[in-house]
Amino acid sequence: AELVQGLTGLPDQISQILVPGRLQELQNFAGQLARWKSAFYIGRNLDYAAALEGSLKLKEVSYIHAEAYPAGELKHGPLALITGGTPVVALATQKNVLDKTLSNVQEINARDGLVFMVTSEEFTGVDWQAEQVFYIPKVHHLLATVLAIVPLQLLAYYAGLARGCPVDQPRNLVKSVTVE
Repeated sequence: AELVQGLTGLPDQISQILVPGRLQELQNFAGQLARWKSAFYIGRNLDYAAALEGSLKLKEVSYIHAEAYPAGELKHGPLALITGGTPVVALATQKNVLDKTLSNVQEINARDGLVFMVTSEEFTGVDWQAEQVFYIPKVHHLLATVLAIVPLQLLAYYAGLARGCPVDQPRNLVKSVTVE
């Protein structure tokens, strides 16, 4: 029942993201992101799925090379690629792994990475950890990842616009895939 109630509340929570001031936050970071050739996305558990979606959308509409990694695997290779200003989108919506994700963000900061964090409004006080933090409304923890995808898709959209990409008709993207 709690999950069903959470699902029915998603449209209202998405509306809280789609307001001019909130959209401007995304446009600001997208402008910085658009100057780079590569970006990384990290997340733990359910947030990793959103990281995969965010990186895919960024590739599709802005033509920026983007890779998503499980945040727990950051030290096993991807961290070596983080240098001054490298953009990293960190998802931190899951309370049970929040401290570990924030530890990963600190590792990125130690290498002068540019961190954009998407987290829940219930985790206020984490904004010192990132260049910019985008707070999503508090929602059932199983739905936080669903809600986090909205700003990720908008981030990709605005990065594509900033790069002058045809965001409504990305190259080599088809509406359906046929498998024979």
